[in-house]
Amino acid sequence: MDEQRQITTAQEAADNALVLAFGRLQGAANRLEYILGRKIEEECGISHLMYEALLILGRAGDPGLSMRAISQEQVLSTGGATRLVDRMEAAGLVRRVTDPNDGRGRLVRLTPLGEETAVRASRLHVENIKRYFLEPLPPSHRERFAEDLRILSRSARDFLPLLP
Repeated sequence: MDEQRQITTAQEAADNALVLAFGRLQGAANRLEYILGRKIEEECGISHLMYEALLILGRAGDPGLSMRAISQEQVLSTGGATRLVDRMEAAGLVRRVTDPNDGRGRLVRLTPLGEETAVRASRLHVENIKRYFLEPLPPSHRERFAEDLRILSRSARDFLPLLP
């Protein structure tokens, strides 16, 4: 099927099956991020972006991660990652420590409050994922859909340029 050849008008572009499918994916992702992010903000007092950073740092464990690693994982500029970590540090969720392998470098790691917040937010998040993400899908599709999303995410990540 040659999808490009079929597009000769704006109407055909708007009605193109691939354009519509991607738009639905993007719309669902945006709506779910909004719904799930609001739940985390309301019940845990942190933004969805902070929650994602807590997860990244939780995966890293000790000794922590550099700002560059955080920015690359979050697809943020180093300045954006620095501002995020500044807010998280002010909230007591993370702390900056000296890199044991490079005395000039700094690493970011979770505080006990950050660890506790990550756990509390994740418990809430899992319940909301079940409610808003899984329950609308037929049970027989859920596992395959999750695997397909993993494949798409990995593929897209591989095409991203590394941030400076």
